[in-house]
Amino acid sequence: MSALFTPLQLREITIKNRLTISPMCQYAATDGFANSYHTVQYGRFALGGFGLVMVEATAVSAEGRITHGDLGLWSDAHIPGLSAIASFLKQYGATPAIQLGHAGPKASMQRPYYGDGPLNASDFERGDLPWPVVSASAQPVDEGWLVPEALDAHGLARIRQAFVDAAKRTHAAGFDVIELHCAHGYLLNSFLSPLTNQRTDAYGGTLENRMRLPLEIAQALRDFWPQEKPMFVRISAVDSSKQGVSVEDSVQFAKALAGMGVDVVDCSTGGIGRTYDYESGYGYQVQYAKRIKAETAIKTMAVGMIVAPQQAEAIVAGGEADLVAIGRQALQNPNFAHEAEQALGAVDASAPFNSWPRQVGWWLNGRQRKIAQIGEWQPAAETV
Repeated sequence: MSALFTPLQLREITIKNRLTISPMCQYAATDGFANSYHTVQYGRFALGGFGLVMVEATAVSAEGRITHGDLGLWSDAHIPGLSAIASFLKQYGATPAIQLGHAGPKASMQRPYYGDGPLNASDFERGDLPWPVVSASAQPVDEGWLVPEALDAHGLARIRQAFVDAAKRTHAAGFDVIELHCAHGYLLNSFLSPLTNQRTDAYGGTLENRMRLPLEIAQALRDFWPQEKPMFVRISAVDSSKQGVSVEDSVQFAKALAGMGVDVVDCSTGGIGRTYDYESGYGYQVQYAKRIKAETAIKTMAVGMIVAPQQAEAIVAGGEADLVAIGRQALQNPNFAHEAEQALGAVDASAPFNSWPRQVGWWLNGRQRKIAQIGEWQPAAETV
């Protein structure tokens, strides 16, 4: 048996295997609305065999977008486009999930392919105008970026309500898993990190205080989100700088999340700090998923340079994480999950394509029979 292709039961939702599509912003929306691009983008991963497909960071308010191209759920009008995606994912066997976030100090920036920095004159000519941004403190991301407004009590209440309202729309759209984005230098990470949180009130200073807003929002989402459906939280287990959030901090945060009923911690890193002070390489973030899983009563998801079926299998089989998120590798090969299933011997060798959509598997099994009859193709021998 393959550990990677063993179903995972979370509350009343069964995920058919442990392979997840990592939330990857596509910057293809207009005014937050999902379109046919998004349906195709996420639908192909369901056809490709992934157990859970996570829709990209979706803004809970217009000001919470990273760019003008972000998806949004600040209006009921956004529900139908996302509902079509959730419905398609379910139809083809994937569990539909969505990440809810607020960009905070990293809002009002360029789409990456236009420069990946603060909006400038060239963006204004395209109609991409800036908007005011908010954060834990009035500290810009870097030189030349917008100076955010430090959220006051009214602003904090507005943010909490925006997350709850977006969660209600998420449920109406038919998603089975919700993920709260607390990573990568965005709003909730800006509260968690001592590098960006310079507050002197109950939301700043000690780790307990810095965790306060993310935990309040996590609790509000868990209180609303149906008890039969699981909730994930994505964290930066460490900031890019070693002076920021530490793995010990993240263990404490994960313990608090577990205590309020969060089901999975999605373990990424980085986002705050000019350089990445830790080693990186294949599977470089798995260590954090492993440690948090070992030291808390919560399941974890590993992510980051996981590129091969055997690598993903070893992570789950070794108890380092419960789920494995695939990102860029899935963009390159949307059929990664199906091919991993074959590579790990988790399918019937006589009909290896039966787990594929039947519209495709029928053709591929026929091709397999033809190859069995005539042999694998080889290049012609060179002649002199």
